[in-house]
Amino acid sequence: MKGSLVKFLDEVGYEYNEKALSREYEVSRLLKDREGNGRAQLFNIEDSELRSSGNVVDSRDKVIKALMAKNLEDAYRRLIESSLEGHNLKLVGSPILREAKHGLKSLPFVKFYEKDGGLYLTSSLVISCFEGICNSSIHRIMLLNENEGVIRLVPRHLYYLYKKAIKKGMSLPISIIVGVHPAIMLASSTSPSLGRFEIESASSILGGLEVYRSPIHGNPVPYASAFIAEGYITEREENEGPFVEAMGCYDKVRMQPVLKVKRVYLKADEVSHVILPGGLEHKMLMGFPREANIWNSVSKVVPKVYGARLTEASGGWLHAIISIEKTHDGDGKNAILAAFASHPSLKHVVVVDGDINIDDPGEVEWAIATRFQGKDDLVIINNARGSSLDPSSINGNTTKIGIDATMPLGDRERFEKAKIPG
Repeated sequence: MKGSLVKFLDEVGYEYNEKALSREYEVSRLLKDREGNGRAQLFNIEDSELRSSGNVVDSRDKVIKALMAKNLEDAYRRLIESSLEGHNLKLVGSPILREAKHGLKSLPFVKFYEKDGGLYLTSSLVISCFEGICNSSIHRIMLLNENEGVIRLVPRHLYYLYKKAIKKGMSLPISIIVGVHPAIMLASSTSPSLGRFEIESASSILGGLEVYRSPIHGNPVPYASAFIAEGYITEREENEGPFVEAMGCYDKVRMQPVLKVKRVYLKADEVSHVILPGGLEHKMLMGFPREANIWNSVSKVVPKVYGARLTEASGGWLHAIISIEKTHDGDGKNAILAAFASHPSLKHVVVVDGDINIDDPGEVEWAIATRFQGKDDLVIINNARGSSLDPSSINGNTTKIGIDATMPLGDRERFEKAKIPG
């Protein structure tokens, strides 16, 4: 079925671990040890009522498959176009659901690292429709008890709907979904304009998506979802964190809204999902949509973009390397500015020529060593808004640096790499 995580796992292949893993550290050890090996992981968690999966899209190859794309460039296009156009959802009757025995504790809440503030749900897709606006986005949730958790809200669209509800003296009705096709997760990681429903974007990617009305709120829920929790985000706040972010550092403790869950349901033939904080899958789900934006933005100002990468070491978020074709010596700097404009969290950008392999840090360093002069090729933007994930930023502000490590057009022979024929 379109939108099924089980079907996707069959397509990419997986390793099954029969042992029931402890919620504390054993899940994170497994996912860390096995990430990047080409296969997803399928496993059991103590007291969780469904099998869980992880490392589902921990590589660009898996993302390409998830987006049903021919190659990386096609994946960028499909994701960008889906966020602009969307696709009608097919409303069907509800599947057979069973109420979970232990409320939120039936879901795959895990303690990943030693200083985590508690057990966390990391793959929770939150769907809310309020006053004619529907939104789907991924949020971490820290477990309080069977019926309550603390949800991390950043000032984006779900936060906007939440504030509207609170202003009216209401709690915001939400459906928490766990265990869906990664195309739905990727679509929900984009930032379309307010009012563009990310589930419709996922339907565009998948060529159609069946949804049903959630049992209590009537929100549109992908038919193949493994878990669905119906509840509200309340005005009450509690401490949330520490929690490990994409950079592998601990996010600070802050007051965040408490959610109350009325019912938790499961679809017994589906599989749940756990995302390792700071792991490759976390970086891919968070960063790939921004990488697509960078590729798209830079493509509008230079003749050809051979590739764009948000680097793994920068959390898939802070550093970009872009390979371009130049027709003017100013193209490198235009590419830098376009990249910064398309992803405000970006801190450093390196632009290189098409003969440089952007997936090889050694080649990128070679380009900087041989084709870059600081007095001519360095772009510095002081006191710009950066990313809260950067622990060196000050009140959210940072210094952005762009490095134009491309060859000048008039004297290319002096900069060419030597080749051995044959």
